[in-house]
Amino acid sequence: MSAEQRGVRPTRQVTAWRPKVRGVVEVFHAHFTEYAYPMHVHDTWTLLVVDDGAVRYDLERHEHGTPHDTVSLLPPHVPHNGSPVTAEGFRKRVVYLDSTRLGEELIGAAVDGPDLRDPLLRHRVGQLHTALGRPGDELEAESRLTLVAERLRTHLLPRPGSTRASLSGTDGSDGTGAVPAPPPPDPRRAAGLARSLRELLDERLTAGLALDEAAALLHAHPAHLVRAFSAAYGIAPHQYLMSRRVDRARRLLLDGTPAGDVAATTGFYDQSHLTRHFRRLVGVPPGRYARTARGGR
Repeated sequence: MSAEQRGVRPTRQVTAWRPKVRGVVEVFHAHFTEYAYPMHVHDTWTLLVVDDGAVRYDLERHEHGTPHDTVSLLPPHVPHNGSPVTAEGFRKRVVYLDSTRLGEELIGAAVDGPDLRDPLLRHRVGQLHTALGRPGDELEAESRLTLVAERLRTHLLPRPGSTRASLSGTDGSDGTGAVPAPPPPDPRRAAGLARSLRELLDERLTAGLALDEAAALLHAHPAHLVRAFSAAYGIAPHQYLMSRRVDRARRLLLDGTPAGDVAATTGFYDQSHLTRHFRRLVGVPPGRYARTARGGR
């Protein structure tokens, strides 16, 4: 019986975009009821979560499923299809990643075990989608993608004494690119990396700083930078940058600078970007903050 015969309205809703984040080829959100994907391939990694319903798919002649508590990672160049399990269909969110984030040496392990039950990974993928959907928050998206890719590699890379990748969900770290990350730096070097990254963020307060650029300048792995900074200051690099920008915005608003001009001057993507972060950190939007301050003088 079709979805329409069961009283479910056939639905095909999609949203797709390409954020300015290295390694992300496309973000794709969809709600389908009756649509079924034929066999096809991608030249990218498919990082998939299903929020409602479930998807049944074939990969390398083996059937798999995606209940809502899993993260599915489909490798490039390997044919697969996909169809809804029930008449109600499914809602899914997908990030397509190139080989700068996950190398092709992981394809075999992903074919063997594409569906990962890992609550922390699932949570981090959700955070990644939120950041990818907000222009101006590219540093946050890069940081979250770095941690997601690191955890995926933890699942897929064989551990010492093992002949295949472990899917236990334990929290290790191996890196984010096509090669594993080096061992974590010693505490003194980690503290030095944190200070150096803070100085770079302060210098690039308005222009912004990509995580990969910072890693190249400081000769450190991106995941090490995020962890060292967070451990040293109790705040992630992107949170520090936005906090500093909001502080600068507050001073300009008190000086009478219009909110639209403040957004451009302090490095925000646009006025709505400023408003979102300002409201979160100050409790009120920029315009209200400025009016209240003027009224109190």
